[in-house]
Parts: sequence; C-alpha cells; structure tokens
Amino acid sequence: MSESSTDFATIGLLGLGTMGAGIAQVLAASGRKVVAVETDRARVDAGLARVAAFLDGGIARGEVSEVDKRVVLERITGTTSVTELHGVDAVLECVTDNAEVKTALLTEVAAVVGDRIPLLTDTSALSVTDLAARLPEPGRVAGLHFFDPAPTVRTVEIVRALQSEEDLIDRLVALVDTLADKVAVVVDDRPGFLINALLLPYLNDVVAEYDEGLATAADIDTALELGLGYKTGPLTMLDAIGLDVHLHATEAAYAATGDPRYAPPPLLRRMVAAGRLGNKAGHGFRTAPHREDDN
Repeated sequence: MSESSTDFATIGLLGLGTMGAGIAQVLAASGRKVVAVETDRARVDAGLARVAAFLDGGIARGEVSEVDKRVVLERITGTTSVTELHGVDAVLECVTDNAEVKTALLTEVAAVVGDRIPLLTDTSALSVTDLAARLPEPGRVAGLHFFDPAPTVRTVEIVRALQSEEDLIDRLVALVDTLADKVAVVVDDRPGFLINALLLPYLNDVVAEYDEGLATAADIDTALELGLGYKTGPLTMLDAIGLDVHLHATEAAYAATGDPRYAPPPLLRRMVAAGRLGNKAGHGFRTAPHREDDN
C-alpha cells in the first residue's frame, strides 16, 4: 500500500454503495483519511462491511495483509451528517446518477466546506458542466470517474468541465498518480466521456445482435474473448455492470446527443422491466437463477 499523500490529505465521500466503498478503500490505501457520508447508520455499516469484504478477498489472494486491512479501515470514518465534512480538502460524490439529487446534496455540502474546496463527481452519464453551473464557484467542480470495481480497475477518467480550473485538473492528475496501480486519463465533458462513449454503443450492438439470434450468449462472449483478446465478454460484462445501470447510462447519452448509437435496444428495456438486471438479481444474459432440476 502507498503511504504517500501530498495533496487532498482528507477527502469527503458522499455515498458508500458499491462504488463509494471501493473508492473509499482506494483513497485510504493511498494514506488519505476518508470521511464517508451516508443517509443512515445502517448504510454506513453496510458500506464499511463492503470495504472489509473486498479487503478479505485481497487477503485470501495474498495481495494485502491483515495489517493493511486494519490500517485502511481505521482511515475511513463513516457518518450520517454532512457537517462532519468541515475541514476536508475535497469532496467526491458517488450517489445515484440523478442530476437533481447530486445538485441538492452538493449545494448542501458547499455550505459546509466553503467556497474553495473542490467538489468532484463520479458520474458516468451526466454532464459535469451542467452540474458545475448549478453549484457555487463552478471552477472548483470536475469529474473524477472511477470504474467498478474501483480497487482493481486501473483507469480513472478526470473530466474537465467547461468551467473547471486548470490547476484543479493538474491536482487531480497528481492525486491519481498517488493511487496504487491507477492511471489518469484527462477527457473533456462529453456524453459518456471517453470509455463509455465507446463502450455503450458496442454493448448496445451486441444486445441487438443477440436479440436477432446471431449466436448464443455464451458463443458471443467466447468469440470476443478469444477472437479479439477481450478479458471479459460483452454479455458477461453487462451482467456485472447491471442492466439497469447500462439502461440509465444509454438513456442519458441518447437524451443528451440524439445519437441513435446510444438508443437502448428493446431487449434491454424488456429485461430491466422483468427484473433481470444481471448478477445482482441472479438473472441476466449469462446469469440465471438456480433451479432444483438443474442438478
């Protein structure tokens, strides 16, 4: 684990869901203190349990030690009050991808932390420029977009809104450089940023071809994994991402651009309506519920 943190020594984190817990772990492992805010104590405890569980997996794989786990957890403070963010060096929100929710929460936080503390967003689908325009001192707003699972995916997109101060972007690049195995990619604020701008149409095309009966889900994944050297097949990836998450991202990109490449395929909508959301629901493209007659 890294023990060096020359900037952003204490970071406020809004949300300890799957993404928030992973980001909290990454930041704490770099030597930083994390003040994580959730809506109630049960969510705080669940978020800290997610961090502990992921670290336990690292211990099982021989990647971290029991001492590492203890130190990381000691650096993360969970709270239900945004007033505990007073004195932090930056705030990163990773709550639900809804512009109204993010705006309301960051406006409340801005009143606590003051005018100069950076307000960062982990959004994967919303316009960072639009969000900045809704907040006081928009020059201190930028995107810091981690990918799930945050502790293992190396790329971090730093999203430059039209208002973002260049010094803030430089500081965020320096921050990512101190995070173990992470690589910063600076991108302009466009729908989907860089990775999702390329990924969303690709996944949509795969779903559409699968719906047309081109091949089985298993064969599609095998063909792209072995034929193109992809680490994960697209339908397995969708199950891991969550079909509802992908649907929301494509709808947001399509609404922002009108580009038909982002239009959600009908099968995607049907599966989400049926609750077949992928791994988290136990039913998706490659994930199916266990039945007794399967044995």
